[in-house]
Amino acid sequence: MHALHPSSQEIRPVSQKVIGLIGGMSWESSAEYYRIVNEGVRDRLGGLRSARCLMWSFDFAEVEALQHAGRWDDATALMIDAARRLERGGADFLLICTNTMHRMAAEVQAAVAIPLLHIADPTAERIRSAGHRRVGLLGTAFTMEQDFYKGRLAERHGLEVLVPDEADRAIVHRIIYEELVQGRVDPASRQAYREVIARLVERGAEAVILGCTEIMLLVKPEDSAVPLFDTTAIHAEAAVELAIAGFTPSPAAP
Repeated sequence: MHALHPSSQEIRPVSQKVIGLIGGMSWESSAEYYRIVNEGVRDRLGGLRSARCLMWSFDFAEVEALQHAGRWDDATALMIDAARRLERGGADFLLICTNTMHRMAAEVQAAVAIPLLHIADPTAERIRSAGHRRVGLLGTAFTMEQDFYKGRLAERHGLEVLVPDEADRAIVHRIIYEELVQGRVDPASRQAYREVIARLVERGAEAVILGCTEIMLLVKPEDSAVPLFDTTAIHAEAAVELAIAGFTPSPAAP
């Protein structure tokens, strides 16, 4: 008989929660979610540990068409269907792996019995813990212009939210849809984002939220004179905390 690998003798049943990821919007950022949650669990629990997770991944072309046609009811129905699939599959809680589709977060939460971890909440908590109150927000036009995201930051967390002017919002939105969701990272676009961020700082932004899960593919801390808060990383890290809450790794076998 072959001897078991030493680590095999140390594994014990765990109470790690199953993370349900509603992804594919786009898969570029969903891949980052998958990487971050697995690295986070490994770093926290050690050894060969990884996240217990499920992902429902959309064909983003279908979702994008609904967004730009203003067919939000149809998009909501898709999101609810995805949430229910993950719930039936055994997820203990849900993440919507995109900022924009939090537009229908309340409807998604109402359709399932498991919790939805809203992306704006851990982001706001991180910002407040760092001592900031006036923040710039970058994202899709839907996120920057509609109230579902800005309103939550203001009403629930007491943040003052600044968005770019109309011309800058158009630049930010175009780069997301024409480049970032397609995996393109253009140095000229990085410079354009730097300039948009600089103008938000001139208006008094103490920090800037990267409020689209693809922006982190383009913009780095060195591109800003103020702290950047990457919603992808913050959201995924919060999922790790929730998934392993109360979990104590079993001691190694003697």
